[in-house]
Amino acid sequence: MTTDAFLADCRARLAFDLLSNTWNAVVLWALRDEPKRPVELRELIGAISSKVLTETLRRLQSYGLVDRQAHPGAPPRVEYRLTALGRTLLAPVDAVGAWAVEHGDEVMAAQEGECTAGLRPPSA
Repeated sequence: MTTDAFLADCRARLAFDLLSNTWNAVVLWALRDEPKRPVELRELIGAISSKVLTETLRRLQSYGLVDRQAHPGAPPRVEYRLTALGRTLLAPVDAVGAWAVEHGDEVMAAQEGECTAGLRPPSA
């Protein structure tokens, strides 16, 4: 990797920008096993509004990571699935998730220490 790897116009920066949005990785992971309808995604993910889910799915579709498939019928049905390119992100998302499981308590303890440090009187 060169020293220019993280400049604004480089590919590594693009990948980090893509995964820096919490919902992008969560939606990709939720779609890992099979196509899902938006209502199924909301139930599976929880704590995501319809608006944010729609925005996230559109963003992932524009990146070529997710396909939208409309099924005719009454009522019409829409499903989302990972593309081959989207599947390539599952391993990095899994790696970050594994890191979080292993080190999440340490990070939260450090955050807690920062919060309580601001409440302590200064040392003399």
